[in-house]
Amino acid sequence: MAEFPSKVSTRTSSPAPGAGASASVLRPDLGFVRSSFGVLMLLQLALGLLVWALIADTPYHLYPAYGWVMFVAVFLWLVTIVFFTIYLFQLHMKLYMVPWPLVFMIFNVTATVLYITAFITCSAAVDQTSLKGSRPYNQRSAASFFACLVMITYGVSAFFSFQAWRGEGSNAATSQMAGGYA
Repeated sequence: MAEFPSKVSTRTSSPAPGAGASASVLRPDLGFVRSSFGVLMLLQLALGLLVWALIADTPYHLYPAYGWVMFVAVFLWLVTIVFFTIYLFQLHMKLYMVPWPLVFMIFNVTATVLYITAFITCSAAVDQTSLKGSRPYNQRSAASFFACLVMITYGVSAFFSFQAWRGEGSNAATSQMAGGYA
């Protein structure tokens, strides 16, 4: 058997000061904000905020139906903020082991289904819980309208994320160059 050499010469070096600092800086990707996914997420955030703000300004705690609408609106609003932050700062590129197109598609499909139930619940409860022409009636009606719009934006996002997951409309090279969003 060959003997392991008794002396092994190793050389180590440390990076120059400040060389690794630029790699850890988070910079927003403004291209994402201009993309279809970015615009849809901004719409979802704005419209979702309107839904839960309008409901929260009424005595919703007296009616269980509005508790469900509030849960859906606030929960999906917060999760959308998390996804928006992940894509804005390109954290999805650093967490490459996560299948982001699949995760994003599942989230959008789930959000669409949840907002369908919230829209139906909110719309059905307006007449039963408010007097026509009163302030709570108008706010709950407006919340139903905006819930419908948010439902549509999540549905469109689900369609686009399904296409991105399947890889339709582009090849692997263009999807890599685009940062994973259209």
